[in-house]
Amino acid sequence: MRVAPDRLDPKFQADYRLVVESIKIVCTCILAAVVYGILHDQVTARICVEFFTVFHPPVFATTSPTLLGIGWGIIATWWAGAIIGLMLVIAARFGSRPCLVARDLIPSIAILMCTMAICAVVFGIVGYLWAPLPPYLAEAVPVPMQRRLLADWWAHGASYGSGFVGGMVLCAVTWFRRVKLSQLG
Repeated sequence: MRVAPDRLDPKFQADYRLVVESIKIVCTCILAAVVYGILHDQVTARICVEFFTVFHPPVFATTSPTLLGIGWGIIATWWAGAIIGLMLVIAARFGSRPCLVARDLIPSIAILMCTMAICAVVFGIVGYLWAPLPPYLAEAVPVPMQRRLLADWWAHGASYGSGFVGGMVLCAVTWFRRVKLSQLG
């Protein structure tokens, strides 16, 4: 016997909505991270393919910048999106204040991704111009590609760093947004 949706227990409905919206937030963050990672790695694989073939373990049997960018873009970012997504679920959904849904967070997530890209470009340039090359890499990477490898290394570090710091800021902003919503009515 089926029960009409309007006759379901209100607590069950609320719990169901909490779970569904929480899953949507986590999936949105994973998708955003993976899309960012693939785009980022499409660029960095073309700057220095050795960053993926020498500096990383051999996960993919290819030297194609496109395939390496897709593969590493997924492997290296989905988990970061999941972590930020879980923290964002807590900030957006838990507690007695008005809850936010995934679509409420998309503009903030997009701003975070753009900020990460800007940080990657800036730090990639800094790494290219001024970073010292560790001796073990100097032996493994051809001289013409060494500065490029440093640019990639710094760009990736900047993306991770700004992503995690920005994710924490996003969680705090989301929490305070809910506080403001509860004060408004």
